[in-house]
Amino acid sequence: MTMKILLITVLSSLIFLSRVTAQNDQLVSERMLPAIEELKDFVAIPNDALVAEDIDKNVDWARNAFVKRGFEISVLKTDKMPLFLAKKAFQGSRKTVLFYFHLDGQAVRQPEWFQQNAYSAVLKERDRAGTFSEIDWSMLRNGKINDEWRLFGRSTSDDKGPIIMFLQALDMLATQKQQPPFNIKVVLDCEEEKGSPGLKGALANYKTELAADYLIVMDGPMHSSNLPTLTFGCRGGTGFSLTTYGAITQQHSGHFGNYSPDPTFSLSRIIASMKDEDGRVLIKGFYDGIKFDDQAAKVMATVPDVTADINDRLQIAAEEKVGKNYQESMQYPSLNVRGLKAAVVGKGGGSIIPEQAIAEFGIRLVPETDGKRMTGLVKTHLEGLGYQVVDHVPTKAERLRYSKLVFMDGGGGGSPAFRTEIDSPIGNWLKKCVTTAFQTEPVIIRIMGGSVPVVPFIQTLGVPAVIVPLVNMDNNQHSPNENLRLGNLRSGIKTCYSILTTPIDQ
Repeated sequence: MTMKILLITVLSSLIFLSRVTAQNDQLVSERMLPAIEELKDFVAIPNDALVAEDIDKNVDWARNAFVKRGFEISVLKTDKMPLFLAKKAFQGSRKTVLFYFHLDGQAVRQPEWFQQNAYSAVLKERDRAGTFSEIDWSMLRNGKINDEWRLFGRSTSDDKGPIIMFLQALDMLATQKQQPPFNIKVVLDCEEEKGSPGLKGALANYKTELAADYLIVMDGPMHSSNLPTLTFGCRGGTGFSLTTYGAITQQHSGHFGNYSPDPTFSLSRIIASMKDEDGRVLIKGFYDGIKFDDQAAKVMATVPDVTADINDRLQIAAEEKVGKNYQESMQYPSLNVRGLKAAVVGKGGGSIIPEQAIAEFGIRLVPETDGKRMTGLVKTHLEGLGYQVVDHVPTKAERLRYSKLVFMDGGGGGSPAFRTEIDSPIGNWLKKCVTTAFQTEPVIIRIMGGSVPVVPFIQTLGVPAVIVPLVNMDNNQHSPNENLRLGNLRSGIKTCYSILTTPIDQ
């Protein structure tokens, strides 16, 4: 009898949960058209991180949007761009959750966009050949919104789309006369795409205003499967440049070829010395301290990555062999060349020996690595190759004295990485939120490859953080033809609603 009662109870719970899920899905569907319209309106405001006037207009838009939802607004001054803060307290709530988004976007190279204006969103569908073509907005009003349609426009995915998802989830609560079981603070970073240079100093000044129990970062892409995803950390970054030298000015290659050194070959030998053919960095100590236990390895192996699919999307024959799989490769620091320059290529080029060659490098950091230490290892490596490393443009005396001379510029600490334990109070709560909403456990990403400048929040506020990515992986963020898949808009609203309605264990 006891077993029978138990089975009846379980079945009743499943039926109830199924009905609630279906009801919530219907509510989300009702928010889709308002969400698209609100996102179009938001995207129409240019948000180049380098144009202060644009950012001011976006702050005004955000102020109106959050006031409409009953939030108290503050614009916190920093040495650079301001921080936008919206907050709302709810009766009986003891916990506070701080949600992080950013208002600004990357600059637009309009000629590379397949639409007249990158800030005027367009609706597109993809044909069997994989080509996207514009379709009329009236297609949305027939009651059937295709999840595979996409909105194209700057910041549709990075990061205005997630802001809209959050706002629409709040509207869902309002229609149901519900309130979140915790207090809410929302911070909108106005210069994330510039590395948030004013953030660190501002946080010390506004520690009380921003104080929270949990930090949720709503930026970055979901797993490529578009399954619900939780990401428990991100890599940081630092960088430096190397310049090698030939003659003081460009020389005629007929007169001085075989006599005046070509700095491009010097730089090429330096670059080639830094990695082996499998992509592993050869700089001594570069991977020191990187370890993960069996449980971490199991978490990474569980992520449903398909190497063949990733390589097909990237159109590469083989991947570098830094980790056993894609997820493991993200646990290590990486070294890449961001740009190269020597003389002129194409039209305008000539028969010359360049006077200098320049390479800019990026290092992606993980929690076990420090930016200053890593660039220090690079300097030691260069010295081991016999180079005199200087921190300034070399003088004539230095050029005459050293045949192997390199100017290393930069190499500061950069932006640090972070990682939160998966089996932690915030992690367990968010896993519960997502599992309840989608009736499936989320994809767990131990640490993602990209960077989000939220470590100052974690360090200054003493708050644990998890990234809840909501947009499609193939969204072209930072690039021309950025887009948001409508299915991700739908699931993002659903995710936000579940978070906003799930109590936190006190």
